[in-house]
Amino acid sequence: MPDGIAQASLTAPAGIATGPAVRRIARPRLVSPLLRRILLVNALPLALLVVALLYLDQYQNGLLVAEVLTLREQAKIYAGALGESAVRSTDPDNPKLVPEIARPLLRRLTEPTPNAQARLYAPDGHLVADSRVAEDSAGAVTTEPLAPAVDRGTLGGTIGWAYDRILELLPHHSSDPVVETSPNAQGIDWQPDVKEELRIGGSSREMPPYIRRTADNRLLVTVAEPVTRNRQTAGIVLLTREAREIDDSLFDVRMSILALFCLALGLTVLLSWYLSLTIARPILQLASAAEQMREGKGRIGSVSRRLLSRRDEVGVLAHALSDSSEALWARMDAIERFAADVAHEIKNPLTSIRSAIETLRRVEDPGQQRRLLAIIGEDVGRLDRLISDISDASRVDAELSRVATEPVDLAPILATLAEIHDATRQADGPHIELDAPAEGLVVRAVEGRLVQVLRNLIANAESFSPREGRIGLSAHESGGMIEISVEDDGPGIPEAKLEHIFDRFYSERPQGERFGQHSGLGLSISRQIVEALKGRVAAENRRDAAGHVLGARFVVRLPRA
Repeated sequence: MPDGIAQASLTAPAGIATGPAVRRIARPRLVSPLLRRILLVNALPLALLVVALLYLDQYQNGLLVAEVLTLREQAKIYAGALGESAVRSTDPDNPKLVPEIARPLLRRLTEPTPNAQARLYAPDGHLVADSRVAEDSAGAVTTEPLAPAVDRGTLGGTIGWAYDRILELLPHHSSDPVVETSPNAQGIDWQPDVKEELRIGGSSREMPPYIRRTADNRLLVTVAEPVTRNRQTAGIVLLTREAREIDDSLFDVRMSILALFCLALGLTVLLSWYLSLTIARPILQLASAAEQMREGKGRIGSVSRRLLSRRDEVGVLAHALSDSSEALWARMDAIERFAADVAHEIKNPLTSIRSAIETLRRVEDPGQQRRLLAIIGEDVGRLDRLISDISDASRVDAELSRVATEPVDLAPILATLAEIHDATRQADGPHIELDAPAEGLVVRAVEGRLVQVLRNLIANAESFSPREGRIGLSAHESGGMIEISVEDDGPGIPEAKLEHIFDRFYSERPQGERFGQHSGLGLSISRQIVEALKGRVAAENRRDAAGHVLGARFVVRLPRA
């Protein structure tokens, strides 16, 4: 923000908030929109990862393959034992099963496996023996059901149900041919086509397993092995076992993943809340501070010290907002002071004009009337000059903030100004002595405003120079700066006034000059322009070896382009 005075107004502003109403800044809420976005961005990858981990088809297939291999080995043992003990081989080409031997033997073989059921079928598909069916000495037949399904509780059942529903939506890979699901299998009484199994077994191929889930959520695995004697098939053993270990393993994995997910989700929420407290809340606080500045509720301190003490981007933003606030209030104060000074300066000629008009009404002497009219004319001219200079001063800062600077060579400008002055000066007026190179004094500036500064300084030196005096105009480079000095042979400047002469409406005129010929804004406008161009202007007195004042010197320093 450039220093100086903005477009002036003759009425002091009541506050900063002007123009149409603007939307008020919302107060911080418990869950801000930014916090929701942070939560979404942080939680979405985590959710996708969990879904990917819960997709356990390959893991489940591996467990099922191991279960099928184990069960098949067990079925081969059963088939071998039955083939050696429960088959009659009177006819080598047509061995027969002996039900009286096969039934107790099949029960004894399956006793170590309580969650398994073995069935023995004849080649024609007739059921010969069932490990779950027992006949006592009285001939009563009883059926032992499988152990009840494991109740995992409400949470486990809900998780399993949700997992199964999600799994139905996902594509399934059946890369291993032994893992198949029969769509019509709903109960434990289901059995494959025995004749078809015998045909497959007779073709020297391994019979495929059958894997299904019943209506009560049991995962059943069934394998079929032929019972042979002398390389002739006497029947087929169907061994079915409930694969509870697979469900238990899958359940444990799911629970572990969900537990880790809940832990990670909790950490994500906490981290997102922390990010909200360190980013979203401070931004809302800065927005609230900006609203207070706009409404003029506080000159300083609108931005909290806690935000200003932060050493991150939020702290940089807080400092920028605080500095902008200070610069804005400095500009507002300058506008108010400028308005007050303008009102005071305009009031003087208006008071003189009013007094002259009131006196003119009562005076009848033509000579006095002419003198009063001359006073009114001079005050009107003074008022015209004052308003013109005030208008120029009020436009300078706004113009310099809009117009881009460009490289300007000062050397030809100084030579042209010196030539114009010497060509237009009066016969006994001061002349200019120029000490500057022909080129090479390049600065970044707005050429028209820079010329205005030099003309003001030359005109000021001319008004204080004695008749046939000298005005020194020099320029050179010094330490990366271009230094321009304008000096005269006048009475100099009082030491106590070396800074005040740049104040608005300050007037320190030479003796004999008629009052009201200058508005007192020339040097103020010059400093305003120079500082807007990132330069400095100062005044000093020229002295001889004995310390006597030889005249005044104004020095302008501008950065070299």
